Amino acid sequence: MEYRLLGRTGVKVSPLCLGTMNFGGPTPEDESIRIIHAAVDGGINFIDVANMYNSGESEEIVGKALKQGNLRDHVVLATKFYFPMGDGPNDRGVSRYHIIKACEDSLRRLNTDHIDLYQMHRPDFSVPIDESLSALTDLVHQGKVRYIGCTTFPAWKVMEALMVSVQHGYARFVTEQPPYNLLDRRIENELVSLALEYNLGLLPWSPLAMGILAGRYPQDGSLPEGSRAARKGGVFAERVNHRGVEIGAKIAEMAAERELTSSQLAMLWVKDQPGITAPIIGPRTMDHLQQMLPLLEMTLSDEDRPLFDALCPPGSAVSNFHNTSGWMKMKLPG
Repeated sequence: MEYRLLGRTGVKVSPLCLGTMNFGGPTPEDESIRIIHAAVDGGINFIDVANMYNSGESEEIVGKALKQGNLRDHVVLATKFYFPMGDGPNDRGVSRYHIIKACEDSLRRLNTDHIDLYQMHRPDFSVPIDESLSALTDLVHQGKVRYIGCTTFPAWKVMEALMVSVQHGYARFVTEQPPYNLLDRRIENELVSLALEYNLGLLPWSPLAMGILAGRYPQDGSLPEGSRAARKGGVFAERVNHRGVEIGAKIAEMAAERELTSSQLAMLWVKDQPGITAPIIGPRTMDHLQQMLPLLEMTLSDEDRPLFDALCPPGSAVSNFHNTSGWMKMKLPG
């Protein structure tokens, strides 16, 4: 397997990152720990979590798994802060006040003395970026954080942060974690070019479009029992539409011709797109993980790229995976 550099750092990570949103719900703790151990055994050395996943339980499970397997020094561990972790007005956001407390809480739940990649889970346009970067820089100087990153930021906000870091000598974002899949390619308009120019690692979330590209959603418009759209509704259900499901069916046909599953082919496309460091896989079961592990050694054929572009052209979208960004204004056809 060829490891990839994490942005402008010298850290090498696997071309797939293990996402942990399902751990602690719906995936129970014991199975979650087995999945983590199997992922590391299979070659994945990059794990991404967030403090708000299952109200902190996902972080606790990751911490237990790494301790049980004596794996902490064998993985690059990433977590995130921003979303509410309590009822108080300062139990959320990107202020110095919240960042310092959130980091201490995550270190405790993860049972570790440092976080390898600490990420702002969303931008907050009401807080000056220098306040957040200053606090994160202090955590780096204290040895509690190695590198910093952001997620679901507009390209201009990433560029602002890079500029402020250079101006003031603050720690610099080395990664951005955007929504990116064959149904929503809008990061190709600006963010990918920015990442390539400034050596910023891109860690796409929802690379399988919430299972739409895995062929999980039928074309009759119903939501399968147990799917995220059915369980959570709201913004998740809004992402499921006829055109997206139709493209998912086309991916299934292409995958069968290549003796792959729909999930494998859709993930392979994201993994090998320009500028991508490691898409985040989010297995709910051990079978989901086992489907992904072979991709560590596979490469997308250049001859296949135009076939994907014909389904959803570069820079366009048929489903809105930026609908939790808080800043995306573009409306898509219903």
